[in-house]
Amino acid sequence: MPDIIQLLPDNIANQIAAGEVIQRPASAVKELLENAVDAGATEIKLIVNDAGKALIQVIDNGKGMSETDARMSFERHATSKIKNIDDLFHIKTMGFRGEALASIAAVSQVELKSKKAEDITGTCIEIDNSVVKKQEPVAMQQGTSIAMKNLFFNVPARRNFLKSNPSELRHIVDEFIRVSMAFPAIFFSLTSNGQQVFHLESGTLKQRIVQILGNSYNAKLVSVQEQSDYMNIYGFVGKPETAKKTRGDQYFFVNSRFIKSAYLNHAVMGAFDEMIAKDSFPMYTLFIDLDPAQIDINVHPTKQEIKFEDEKIVYAFVKSAVKHALAQFSITPTLDFELDSSIQHLDAVTKPFTDERKSSAASSSLYNTFTQKNQAHFIENKSELKHWKDLYEPAKGESGILNASIESEIVEPIINRDPGFVSLQSFISQPAMSLEYLTQLHNTYIVVQNDAGFMVIHQQNAHERILYERFIKAVEGKPIAIQQNLFPITMELTAMDVVIVTELLPELHLLGYHLEPFGNNTFVIQGTPADVDQGNEKTAIEKMLEQFKHFSADLKYSKREKLFRSLAWQQAVKGGTSLTQKEMKILVEDLFACTAPNITPNGKPTYTSFKKNELDKMFGR
Repeated sequence: MPDIIQLLPDNIANQIAAGEVIQRPASAVKELLENAVDAGATEIKLIVNDAGKALIQVIDNGKGMSETDARMSFERHATSKIKNIDDLFHIKTMGFRGEALASIAAVSQVELKSKKAEDITGTCIEIDNSVVKKQEPVAMQQGTSIAMKNLFFNVPARRNFLKSNPSELRHIVDEFIRVSMAFPAIFFSLTSNGQQVFHLESGTLKQRIVQILGNSYNAKLVSVQEQSDYMNIYGFVGKPETAKKTRGDQYFFVNSRFIKSAYLNHAVMGAFDEMIAKDSFPMYTLFIDLDPAQIDINVHPTKQEIKFEDEKIVYAFVKSAVKHALAQFSITPTLDFELDSSIQHLDAVTKPFTDERKSSAASSSLYNTFTQKNQAHFIENKSELKHWKDLYEPAKGESGILNASIESEIVEPIINRDPGFVSLQSFISQPAMSLEYLTQLHNTYIVVQNDAGFMVIHQQNAHERILYERFIKAVEGKPIAIQQNLFPITMELTAMDVVIVTELLPELHLLGYHLEPFGNNTFVIQGTPADVDQGNEKTAIEKMLEQFKHFSADLKYSKREKLFRSLAWQQAVKGGTSLTQKEMKILVEDLFACTAPNITPNGKPTYTSFKKNELDKMFGR
């Protein structure tokens, strides 16, 4: 038998390595940006075309490379960062393994231009499928420009597995944000298809956070700063009111390297315990600096997962640092009366509280009611307060319920009847229900009686199911009517949200949202569905986006399905909202006109039934 084990050719070995390092365009972006940072650049520009599939180019003003270094940089495991085995345990640079450029050259067509400050000319190298096609001098400024074109042109199967352009661009923006957040002193810019997405001037960490995540965070950041002999932690966390339903705005950096760590995230969540809702996630951008010998970053191809020598110490330190920062924020609330100068002119502020005023206040029945023991329940008997009770007395008809004619004059229903409505009795096999008199409990549940017992309907869950099926019909050929805004509303979004909205524009239009790009990360809201209250258009879209990102973590849903569920949740009438008889009746009828009236799109029950004979048994009848 002949020998069968052979060494792989370099180009095949590089392609196999590329499968680990360069999984998508965003992977190449990460490696190239980190190389530019390591080169000592103060300005880094990222240019992408066709979501990185056609072009990814990074231009920096770093120290550049000599002719020999430029050529050697594309060899496998060629690096300037590692000299001996000890260096592996004291890594302070972003890159160190020498795999990135070799992997990039194996799956794309690369053009590298680089020049050192002391050299007269730079070097230009063109590489195609790991083979050097051209190397020649070139006139250029100090620094490096590397462009990779036609990613995966020689690996069609890998190219076919790439997602849509908006999806791939989202991943690129993610990587760009992670690197630019870690180095606020460096200027960064991102241009996609000729349009600038980010222009981040150098500045402080807080300025960089606001530049990336939006001005809404400007006054809602709490500084975290703790130092010890073992490690330092610094950065910012968002105040509790900024907590969202998604994990999006959460960044951990160890020695300026972005990492993913469920363990440390749990530490931060523990610091926010009982300050935010259980299903909410706080915003944080935290930097941990410690001796490189205490961590191992060479445990994952993307270097986004690391090992700590003592995880428990780091966990405890992070939790206590964030808790301390939040405590300082909580114990020093301030009232700034300068915010409203009119307060300074009120009588209560400008006029003295004389003895005459004191005795007048103390003699009032309201004062006595609340200062004498066991008197609070007599408040309604005081003659001067009787008019308050009248406000809470419902207008009664002969039957004891709200007079229908008065009701119709006061309130318009908040739920639109579907033109394709089918009667309730067609959809349920149990005895006919009485929809004439409906009861609302706790402004959340609707009680519907029938001959066999009664049903309790959760109004938000029911409305979610109704809206969800309405959206399905809209996409299938019954578009929802758009209510045009008299004065168009301008809405500014973060760059990440701009990518999402751009991708969703066609579906949003079918569902009644008319948005138009207005440049510079802004959209103009020209119209919304009739269900959306005037003045609430911007908030409705922002909440829908937040919920959409929440669903995006679940891979089993399509983009359209995520949008339907997000809008249904956002537009549904929430628990705690008082409904009129007419509104409750339409809600119940529309629920049982649905194809699946018993559950929400997320699988929660919309109603539960109670049998009359079960009630009889409870009372011994």
